[in-house]
Amino acid sequence: MSECTVLVVDDEPQIVRALRINLTARGYRVLTAHDGTAALRAVAEGKPDVVVLDLGLPDMDGIAVIEHLRGWTRVPVIVLSARDGSTDKVHALDAGADDYVTKPFGMDELLARLRAAVRRSAVSASDTDVVVETPAFTIDLAAKKVRRDGTDVHLTRTEWGVLELLVRNRGRLVAQKQLLHEVWGPAYDTESNYLRVYVAQLRRKLEPEPSRPRYLLTEPGMGYRFEP
Repeated sequence: MSECTVLVVDDEPQIVRALRINLTARGYRVLTAHDGTAALRAVAEGKPDVVVLDLGLPDMDGIAVIEHLRGWTRVPVIVLSARDGSTDKVHALDAGADDYVTKPFGMDELLARLRAAVRRSAVSASDTDVVVETPAFTIDLAAKKVRRDGTDVHLTRTEWGVLELLVRNRGRLVAQKQLLHEVWGPAYDTESNYLRVYVAQLRRKLEPEPSRPRYLLTEPGMGYRFEP
């Protein structure tokens, strides 16, 4: 099993130290951040497998950090907070957190929840590394190929980027901002016209009736969904 990287986000040095010691002793690679801004940068640059996040950060609320992350990544987030009210838990989970542990916490419980979050994420990722077949076309995610009527369909790099992200999240709505961020980059988060153009091109190449799409669906004002 490859080394698992954990990002610990907390402004309490003693908690960060305790988690680093315990996680490192169990074979994890540990990254740390003391505020929300550093956490977002660490996720983008360090690409951790799971994030352990305190809600009470000095520069922004942890809920805002989760919302920022969910705009462009599905990395598992375990909230570790002194706030034990049900409202805080609901807000964190609604924002996209995967689990919620209250302080003070037992290290064994936290480690068990961390392992479970990484395991669920790994299963989710492996589920998408397959050949996806529809009655109209076939997508090979590993080979980065699309075939229709027995013939390879030529896609540009950008068209493939849009299609791959939708297919890997098949059946789920992918927000416009997430598509733009992951395919074009963070500087293009508001350029929704780019998406309209490229989704239209994909429909012309893949849909039996591009004007009445069956597979590449628009959720007006929100994003797109791939229905195999």
